[in-house]
This record gives sequence, C-alpha cells and structure tokens, in this order.
Amino acid sequence: MILVVAGLFGLVIGSFLNVVIHRVPLRQSIVWPSSRCPNCGERIKSFDNLPVLSYLVLRGKCRDCKVRISPRYPLVETLTGLLFVLAAYEFGLSLAFVSALVLICVLVALAGTDLEHRLLPNRIVVPAAVAGFGLSVASDPGAWWVYLVSVLGVAGGLFALALAYPGGMGMGDVKMGGMLGAFLGPYAALAVFFGALVGVLVGGVLMVVGKMQRGSALPFGVFLSVAGVVTLFVGQDIWNFYLRRIGGV
Repeated sequence: MILVVAGLFGLVIGSFLNVVIHRVPLRQSIVWPSSRCPNCGERIKSFDNLPVLSYLVLRGKCRDCKVRISPRYPLVETLTGLLFVLAAYEFGLSLAFVSALVLICVLVALAGTDLEHRLLPNRIVVPAAVAGFGLSVASDPGAWWVYLVSVLGVAGGLFALALAYPGGMGMGDVKMGGMLGAFLGPYAALAVFFGALVGVLVGGVLMVVGKMQRGSALPFGVFLSVAGVVTLFVGQDIWNFYLRRIGGV
C-alpha cells in the first residue's frame, strides 16, 4: 500500500515538476495562473490535467488547438512516480525517505530545465541546498560538519574545473555539485565522477555519429542528475564494493 501511495503521489508531483521546468527558467510564477496550453493559451481543464492518463486520452494533443504536447510531460510524471516507489521501497517511512523525495524532485526538475533551457536556476538549486543540509543534519546531527565539508569540497572542486575549462562547465554546475553534497555528503563526489564519466561517454558517441562537434557543450546538469539518483540508491554499495576490491576482500 505504501508503494502504491508513493507512486500515485509521485505522478502528481511529476505533473507539478513539469510546471517548474517550464516556468522557473522564464521567471514565471509556478502557482498562478493555472496550467495553460503553451501554444494557444487556453486553460487546461481539470479532467485534462490528470498525470499520464490525460496525455494518453488526448493522444498527445491539446484539446483546443490540436497542437502536439511535448512527450516530456508524461515522461517526467512517469519517472517521478517510479522513483518515488523506489524511494519508498529503499528507505521506508523515515526522515531519509523525506530527504530522498526532495532530492528526487530537485534532480528531475534540474535535469528538465538544463535539457530544455540549458539552465540550472538558482531559484531551485539554492533552496534545495538549504533544505538538503537541514534534512541531513536533522537525520545525523553529529555529522553536520561532514555535510558542510562535502558542500564546500564538491563545489570547490567543480569551481576549479570551471576555471580551468570555462567552456565545459558553468557556475550552475558548481552550485548543483554543492547541493548534492548537502544531500549525499561525501558520496556526492562519487555522483560527480559518475556524471562526468557518463557525459564523456555520451559526448564521445555523439561525436562519432556526427551529432556533436568537438568543443560543443553538453548539459552537464542532466548527467549530474542521473548520477545523483544512482548514488542516492546504490552509492554506498558501490563505494563498499570498491573498498573490498582494493582491499582484496
């Protein structure tokens, strides 16, 4: 029952995250006006605003102007629902579960804004970092300094890379790295490593197939988001496996 409720709640939150992805980079309110078609401006009726289901019923088109709706909407809703179910299964009803849900929401929103607008808005990253640090300290008060060092260390490392390679990384990526440190502690460094690795692999493939030129920028926030989710669920297991391997155990 908990998994079902988490999944349904995730679908609803995913619908809200679509609003965040669309409006925050444009500096628009996320609460007013109500959802409208970005093409014709008509208000979306409540029965046409059901996560995933309405998209399928409308066959991916606006009821009024018949212009195709971006598949990003059902994808974000479905992804958020699935990740909420995984979080409920992994963490149960605990403070860690609350922290995981907040991080999932933030990473989905940032991946969407970076992919669609090439932007990691401060209006998302900064409040998320504060919330993440507060939740982490509330969960383990004695380790507050670990999370603080993680924020400064990861952000500082990415800042150094941004100075060394100004075309490949922006300050939004630096702030996002610090935000991951607030939630994940030292495992945020693992997330940055995974994100960079995936980014290099994807970039290499795109250059081979002629879809990207050497020196072109990739939305690194998308890779950081994917790596952040992976680290949230299995980061400690991966790190422990690595330590056993180098220790010969």
